[in-house]
Amino acid sequence: MTTTVAPQPNAAAAGRPARGWFAAKAGLRTGERFVSPSRIGAIVALVVLAVFWLLPFLWAVVTSFKSETAAAATPVSWLPPDGFTTDAYANVLREGNIPLWTWNSLITSVAITVITLAVTALAAYAFSRLDFTGRRWLFWAIIASIIIPPQVLIVPLFYEMLTLNLVDTYWAVILPQVVHPAMVFILKKFFDQVPVELEDAARIDGAGRLRVFWSIVLPLSRPIMAAVAIFVFIAAWNNFLWPFIATSDSSLMTLPVGLQTVKSAYGLQYAQVMASAVLAALPLVVVFLFFQRQIIKGFATTGFGGQ
Repeated sequence: MTTTVAPQPNAAAAGRPARGWFAAKAGLRTGERFVSPSRIGAIVALVVLAVFWLLPFLWAVVTSFKSETAAAATPVSWLPPDGFTTDAYANVLREGNIPLWTWNSLITSVAITVITLAVTALAAYAFSRLDFTGRRWLFWAIIASIIIPPQVLIVPLFYEMLTLNLVDTYWAVILPQVVHPAMVFILKKFFDQVPVELEDAARIDGAGRLRVFWSIVLPLSRPIMAAVAIFVFIAAWNNFLWPFIATSDSSLMTLPVGLQTVKSAYGLQYAQVMASAVLAALPLVVVFLFFQRQIIKGFATTGFGGQ
């Protein structure tokens, strides 16, 4: 008995685009159109939101390259009549100790990131895997501490640093910023998803708890650890209030605090204010450009991406 197979209709003739290389890269399923009204609307909405988000930053960059006269002129204009200049950057770099302040910010931000990763990772693993008395209540206490405003703790933290003779030291800037309850929660939720069977197999081979954590859990947690490190680093770099309170020595000031002193010395000069803001934000832009894949992957693995 001969079976005749009916010819399949051509995808283009049926009004559907064939699944080619571009469709595979774009994540389209077979039979899905490249352009749909909902997709166009989403793209337009994202473009509009991106423009609104970038507009203040672009205005700051443009203003920083204006003269003080053009920056304060009314009506405002994107293109100054006397052209662009780098005088604002030259004045800020000449009057302020930018290299030293940048080095201080780098030291404190890296130290805060490393200590925070060590403390939060160990605490999250303990809450995820160890069964001890009061674990549930202690975990909920840590979660509840997220709602406490950091400004409420400024006075007791300053008195603590004063008692320990740590004021005007790097440790006064670092230690109060290594407590991140939200990161404990994020890492704990990620460790809950790591298969316990992998750890059981390692313990059968004679590995201890710390060896399992170091050799099994941490390598599997690289995306989320990278995301947490980036979030903590950015928060530490941008922190102005606590370093401003904990240090009065200009040689220990971080970049945001030091730039604020420069702006205060100049008074209200818009071009130099914007130049200082661009200089402070530039390292974070570089960090994001180099680690944007880890940031996006961290959002997905922590559940912020809807997974």
